[in-house]
Amino acid sequence: MRLILSRKGFDSSAGGCPSPVLPDGSLCVLPIPDRQSRIRYDQVRHGPRRLGKLARDLTAGRITAAAGAHLDPDLQAEAFPRAEGWRPVLGQTGSAQGHLRNQGVTRGDLFLFFGVFRQAELWQRRWRFVPGSRPFHSLWGWLHIGEIHGVDGLAQDALPWVRYHPHCHGEPDAGNTLYVASDRFRMPGEPEPLPGSGVFTHWHQNRVLSDPHGRLPTQWRLPSAFFPAAGRPPLSYHTKAERWALRPPYCYLQCAARGQEFVLDLDAYPEVAGWVATLLRTGRGDLRHP
Repeated sequence: MRLILSRKGFDSSAGGCPSPVLPDGSLCVLPIPDRQSRIRYDQVRHGPRRLGKLARDLTAGRITAAAGAHLDPDLQAEAFPRAEGWRPVLGQTGSAQGHLRNQGVTRGDLFLFFGVFRQAELWQRRWRFVPGSRPFHSLWGWLHIGEIHGVDGLAQDALPWVRYHPHCHGEPDAGNTLYVASDRFRMPGEPEPLPGSGVFTHWHQNRVLSDPHGRLPTQWRLPSAFFPAAGRPPLSYHTKAERWALRPPYCYLQCAARGQEFVLDLDAYPEVAGWVATLLRTGRGDLRHP
């Protein structure tokens, strides 16, 4: 099995700010803007809230409630109106899809999504980031690959429920690909099955990737099992030894500022597989999945 640490949601370049951690501790992932998407921010829900006001307030009006939202990965059934047969799905294209293809990502592999977040609050009836709070990278969801489909090769009557998806409304691209979640799966060495997709609804330190003592979100503190010892291919995009430092029980990584998909072969890192299984198992109390 391959693990793909996949960067998704608002950031400094796509959206222009972090996604908010709301006052109740929930992680509210803001989809990146997309002019070609048929989905509007005000059509997407986070619990009882629509994303339109959050996006408008936190971007100081640069992104309006009527702007197109790239709802991808799309993991929560209640976030948007669904056609019959809907399943959680991720789209990828361009150089990021090329990287997944070159890394051999296929059915049975696991996306673990992360994004940049910051504490937010309502102040004078507007959302703002809490003064003095700092952005950080955190894990927020996952998708185990059950099916893979090329968008341009889909028959007109194939997967009718997916036609809403932003990757079905862009420019033609032979690499445009949809990854559909499995229903359930098992992590290597684990006896109990897990849901094929889901989200961690609330912030928890165990799912924060950023070093709590670092200056930037891209300075990560990971379990030492991630450290690329001799003979093991490192996390893709992170092959330079100077990016890594080992100080058990952690290793420290200067995460690549560019790139969306970072791939690790779990066959070479069985202890990382155990870490992922623990994350998903212990997060069951605050996850939502269809």
